[in-house]
Amino acid sequence: MSEAVSESVPGSASEAVTSEAVTVAFQGHPGAYGEIAALNAVPETDSSKTQRQTHGYPTFHGVTQAVESGEAQYGVLPVENSLMGAIHQAIDLLSDTELYVIGEVVVRVSHCLMALPGVELADVKTVASQQPALDQCTGLIRKHNLQPIAAHDTAGSARDLAERGAAGEGRTEAVIASRRAAELYGLNVLAHEIEDEPFNYTRFMVLSKHEPAPSTAPYKTSLVFAVRHTPGFLVETLNELSGLNLSRIESRPRRDRAWSYLMYVDIEGDARDPKVAQGLAGVLRKASYAKIIGSYPRAMETVG
Repeated sequence: MSEAVSESVPGSASEAVTSEAVTVAFQGHPGAYGEIAALNAVPETDSSKTQRQTHGYPTFHGVTQAVESGEAQYGVLPVENSLMGAIHQAIDLLSDTELYVIGEVVVRVSHCLMALPGVELADVKTVASQQPALDQCTGLIRKHNLQPIAAHDTAGSARDLAERGAAGEGRTEAVIASRRAAELYGLNVLAHEIEDEPFNYTRFMVLSKHEPAPSTAPYKTSLVFAVRHTPGFLVETLNELSGLNLSRIESRPRRDRAWSYLMYVDIEGDARDPKVAQGLAGVLRKASYAKIIGSYPRAMETVG
């Protein structure tokens, strides 16, 4: 079993619950954007269960292991960010796991600069966070001449600062994390919405050991495939999807074969729809390898 990194935090969704609880795994610590996705990932079929628990794990692989082992009923993995692009490690895991993608959650990433209570912005010399968060807030960092320090994750940085504060340290330090992290760890928000670009969203896929229940919501279908290294064959394969709306298409190097690539495609539509099913069947006929990652209700709103 994977070691959980987020234990009970007062006021968080990680508090101890009964065996009837729905548990959602995410990567990181309480207050991470992954936890925000996890809090919004429970399908409507389980929404009547008032007990809910989120558990954080050190790695994306730990999330999938938790769902596969039954430690968690659901898991969330970030697959792309509107500014930084695809999150390849998580996407590769979707090819490896036998779990079903049953939905998606889109989280608005709104960064806050936070410090220990009583610390003013003028006192701050350093700022810590996950590297992508630091990269997304370079304007504020440069404006206040702060020294950026890369850390493992955003919420973990907030937790660590709170612990140093309890030890009488950290009076010249700040971190970048979510407002929820500030609330969980008792930190003071010095500035909010500090990201350079406001159009900052992360898309998470929701994983389960069970297929998604039928829904009347608009669907999205995700698949991965590889084709023979023959001139024109990739175009021929993609032509099987002509007439369908492809919302995302990108290539990834194969990990088992040099200079060979996997294609990841998102299709707007349900795999059970005759037109989508026909296109998928065409790809499966032509591809040397293919896997439907999931056909699931797509996110219709943003959370966070």
